[in-house]
Amino acid sequence: GLTAAVRATGLPAVLKTRRLGYDGKGQRVLRSEEDLDEAWEALGDRALVLEAFVPFERELSIVGVRGADGDTAFYPLVENVHERGVLVRTEAPAPGLTPALQAAAEHHAGAIMASLDYVGVLALELFQVGDRLLANEVAPRVHNSGHWSQDGAVTCQFENHVRAVAGLPLGSTAAVGHTVMVNLLGDLPPLDAVLREPLAHLHLYDKAPRPGRKIGHVNVQGADRDAVLAAAARIEAALPATAGPV
Repeated sequence: GLTAAVRATGLPAVLKTRRLGYDGKGQRVLRSEEDLDEAWEALGDRALVLEAFVPFERELSIVGVRGADGDTAFYPLVENVHERGVLVRTEAPAPGLTPALQAAAEHHAGAIMASLDYVGVLALELFQVGDRLLANEVAPRVHNSGHWSQDGAVTCQFENHVRAVAGLPLGSTAAVGHTVMVNLLGDLPPLDAVLREPLAHLHLYDKAPRPGRKIGHVNVQGADRDAVLAAAARIEAALPATAGPV
């Protein structure tokens, strides 16, 4: 049972549903034995996974694409920031990215795609622990942490997914300058605060506002990283204070 599993993993730990969990949903953080009963009451009617906490330095992800002919291409590793289990920003390429780290991520993602004979775009979320990369999640689809590629890569993840499933040659996954993607959660900021930024590209999903819901994102893209970071910070400062993750 859960008590025995906690003895094996130790605390703190995260209890997750095996299916249909996303953006912090279907999860409970167990920090002490007092948390077990509430977590089991909420999630215990389905198959679960218990994971020990990982003392990671940062969260990264890599988006890859594989064609029907087995050809593969990979976007640069990106750094992700989450709040309460929900992605709030992505920076591409990841700061301090080394060729060795990129090669390791490509090796892991490529092995997964090859073993599944996968066709299309796939994302692999990773924890960086020193020089090691530990897999956190596999997403067999275009991914939120790849949305930066719409404005920050030669070929975006959506186009490359279509190319792959249509049997067309894959497009270049090279980054163009620096990009920060800011998720719009729950409600929109004043649009003039976004549109006055010359480096910003606004993408809306035509979804009704709801606390914690992803209703759009902004890609801030440019050649100068400092300018990109400054513009992204101004946009983040304009976000509604109560619209974030719940």
